[in-house]
Amino acid sequence: MRTRFYNARILTMEQGKEIFTGEVWVNGDKIQFVGTEKEALGYCDTHQDSILVWDREIDCKGNLLMPGFKDAHTHSAMTLMRSKADDLPLSDWLNTQIFPIEAKMTAEDIYHLSKIAIMEYLTSGITAVFEMYLTPYSVADAFRDCGMRCVQTSCVNNFSQSVEMLEGYYNDLNGRDEYNSFILGLHAEYTCSKEILEKTSELVHKYKAPFWAHIQETESETKECVERYGMTPIELFDSLGLFDYGGGGYHLVWTNDKDMEIMKKRGLYAVTNPGSNTKLASGIAPISRYLEKGIPVAIGTDGPASNNCLDMFREMFLTTGLAKLKDMNASSVDATEVLKMATVNGAHAMGLTDCDYLAEGKKADIIMLDLYQPNMQPINNIVKNIVYSGSKSNVMLTMIGGIIRYENGKFNIGAEPADIYAKAEEIGKRLYS
Repeated sequence: MRTRFYNARILTMEQGKEIFTGEVWVNGDKIQFVGTEKEALGYCDTHQDSILVWDREIDCKGNLLMPGFKDAHTHSAMTLMRSKADDLPLSDWLNTQIFPIEAKMTAEDIYHLSKIAIMEYLTSGITAVFEMYLTPYSVADAFRDCGMRCVQTSCVNNFSQSVEMLEGYYNDLNGRDEYNSFILGLHAEYTCSKEILEKTSELVHKYKAPFWAHIQETESETKECVERYGMTPIELFDSLGLFDYGGGGYHLVWTNDKDMEIMKKRGLYAVTNPGSNTKLASGIAPISRYLEKGIPVAIGTDGPASNNCLDMFREMFLTTGLAKLKDMNASSVDATEVLKMATVNGAHAMGLTDCDYLAEGKKADIIMLDLYQPNMQPINNIVKNIVYSGSKSNVMLTMIGGIIRYENGKFNIGAEPADIYAKAEEIGKRLYS
């Protein structure tokens, strides 16, 4: 498929490159050209052997093309529990509302429930997610069948999955298809025995691979780890060698100076989940401190049971808004930095280094935002508008690997929305009966 986007404002997200008006050409799953109209004419003159016959030409009419957002932490199939497990603290939420229902879910259930999340990601301009859930093979099948990019990690814990299964996922899902990959990880310190942590460390060293987990989401989680081991979860994981090849953590709300020193030393990413942390009253992550120390930050929605909305626009606003409130400083965490977190940093945290910018040779994971709606007018500063006033309603088009998967309210994911909704309703009635 060859697609030409023209008459577009273009935000490549490359460092120091301003928004400009021009064209983006897609050939297969990659970007062939990004530049001004004048540069496009020059490209034609110097590449006369290139085939420039388009399957589709899209007049962007001055709207914005940019890289898709990267949701750097989520649990997609928890769409089942959306608005069924609310207004509880994390420990009660998990133990009384989430774990009992998850125990009933089959791999097929998770396959179908993930598709609702995929649809929501697409409407939010999200082109890749960093997923953690119970049945990685069926999750991978759902993302492959819908044509969406997914990086998974494991939720190994004392009750489900195992380190042996983790190694199987790592070997089977990396390279299985163009949409799926897998990174080593486990659920959290508080759900894993010391033996599991040690065996996972052996895998990290065997494959010289990065490691991920939920880390220091709540104050009680952090204090209880100190009581057990005399160390915070970050200190414990580092002492076991789990961070020897990098990686990062989800949430990272309750970190101290020593934790941050380890994060900086090991090159760890901090994935903030402000919507979920606000709803579960877990706290506000120290985003400005991470930035001051050079710790890269990415943004995730967390799952639709704890958020409940898979909306990167809301997460971007909360990331900067809560940081300003925490610091009591309206200049904390600038919108430009937040947009980088939601795109470039997320891609790098997930190992998707070919999906970070709009540039020649990169994957064609592109979104188009409607700038001609009231919330984006006047066009004083597009980046600020995206972070402070943008919404899902501005997402006109979401392309992944050169294929448009969502456009103007229509989905191209190999299944009809009504069928996906009906299946989810059927699963919900069975599991909650």
